[in-house]
Amino acid sequence: MRRFYLQRDRDPSGVSGTGRVADGVEFASGWIALHFDPAIKGIHSVYFYRDLGDMYQLHGHSGETRIVWIDE
Repeated sequence: MRRFYLQRDRDPSGVSGTGRVADGVEFASGWIALHFDPAIKGIHSVYFYRDLGDMYQLHGHSGETRIVWIDE
């Protein structure tokens, strides 16, 4: 299991803002749990994805969001 966060450099959608927008964990199985910071526009949510690719396809904002690993 390893932790990461999503760092958004630019928010083309205008919805979730910039900076550290979500915290996540990648489980040994490859599954991802992603928690969005509730301080950002009242978003209180946790999402689950089969793998990093699925998660990044939805939240990568065409390369405007980076995955920053906390645990290597």
